[in-house]
Amino acid sequence: MTSHATGARTWVFPAGHVPAESTGHEPEMTSRDELCVLNTSDEDADVELEVLHEDAEPVGPYPLVVRARRVRHVRVNDLVDPQAVPLGVAYGLVLRSSVPVVAQMVRVDTRRGGLTTTALPGLPV
Repeated sequence: MTSHATGARTWVFPAGHVPAESTGHEPEMTSRDELCVLNTSDEDADVELEVLHEDAEPVGPYPLVVRARRVRHVRVNDLVDPQAVPLGVAYGLVLRSSVPVVAQMVRVDTRRGGLTTTALPGLPV
C-alpha cells in the first residue's frame, strides 16, 4: 500500500505552558506538554523545533526524526538541548518538517492530585 503525505511542513503552537508542579508517580504522572507528530509519507521526516518566549530570544533548533508512516510523541519537558524549556512559563512552538506532517500538542496536568488532559491543536502554515 502506497502512503501519501498528509499535513503541512510548518506548524505553529502559540499556547505552550508546561505546568511546574506535578503529583503522583513519575514519569507517568509528571505534568507536561507533549508534542504528537504523525508522518504518513514514505520518507522519514526531519523535524526542527523552535521555542519562542515572551521575554527572551527564541531557542532552537531542537532536531528530531519521525520515521516514515509512524507517529512520534515528544515531551516538551524533555527538550533540553540546546536549552531546557522552562517550566511554568508561557512559550510558543514552531515545527518545521522536511515532509508534510500532522501535529498537535497535548497538555497533561496533574497539579491538583487528579489528571487533566487537553488537546491543543496546532495551526498549519
